Amino acid sequence: MTDTKRESTSSNRAAVIVTGASTGIGRATALDLASRGFDVFAGVRREADGDSVAAESSGAVTPVILDVTDAATIDGAALRVTDAVGDGGLRGLVNNAGIAEPAPLEIMPIDALRRQLEVNVVGQVAVTQAFLPLIRSAQGRVVNISSVGGRVASPALGAYAASKFAIEALSDSLRMELHQWGIHVSVIEPGSFGTEIWRRGGEAADSTIERVPEEKRRLYADLIAAVRRLARRTEQRGRPPDAVVRAIVHALTASRPRTRYVVGTDARIQMALARLLPDRAYDALVRRMLRSTG
Repeated sequence: MTDTKRESTSSNRAAVIVTGASTGIGRATALDLASRGFDVFAGVRREADGDSVAAESSGAVTPVILDVTDAATIDGAALRVTDAVGDGGLRGLVNNAGIAEPAPLEIMPIDALRRQLEVNVVGQVAVTQAFLPLIRSAQGRVVNISSVGGRVASPALGAYAASKFAIEALSDSLRMELHQWGIHVSVIEPGSFGTEIWRRGGEAADSTIERVPEEKRRLYADLIAAVRRLARRTEQRGRPPDAVVRAIVHALTASRPRTRYVVGTDARIQMALARLLPDRAYDALVRRMLRSTG
């Protein structure tokens, strides 16, 4: 993997690491931060993805192999970044890597549920543990990418929502634990943006549902079809994640960053409705919305 786009970290530029930087929000964040003069370490799972991000960047991007479910790659990435930044430490860690494993809970294979939580929850904690010494050295910041699904659950997305609810709780605990070192922890809560997670989530759902016996699939056929239509519509809408990137940049650079950033009109509306409506009224609204996708 080449590092030709990256200048020496002996400069006074602040360094950050972004996980899940191959596509979507992670890639856009890595490129934006590099354009602002940060030394960016882009965590990717494949060398080709890292080379692609570095080639597209107008600034300093160093790809690092980092699979949040693989302790060896986490340790290797931490060692590589430590060697590069030295005593300067890290200005920020952006925990962005994540997946969606959509399926009704009754028919979700337990191994798929475990993978959902392993990537989106356990992996984020493992990465944070590995990089916190560098964050502490620079009195840096931790930015965790959650979702509107971290505050409001939806049918067929219960496992994904559970993982994001967990990120919300972990971030709250971490924020209080790290206060003594002046380390800020922020949570980004995007609504629906046209990123790869929707396409990949659809593919994961197809793969998961195919493993379920036909008689169980029939029980949820209408719901599965509605959720697939909604995911396709969101992907096709193709709203770029620019607003999410701006929130991440603010969390990393503002003198007083927010603890939470709700990003997107749809996210704000969804959270407001869930807060104001009784549970069963909100449930009925969601069912009506899913029917309207047909």
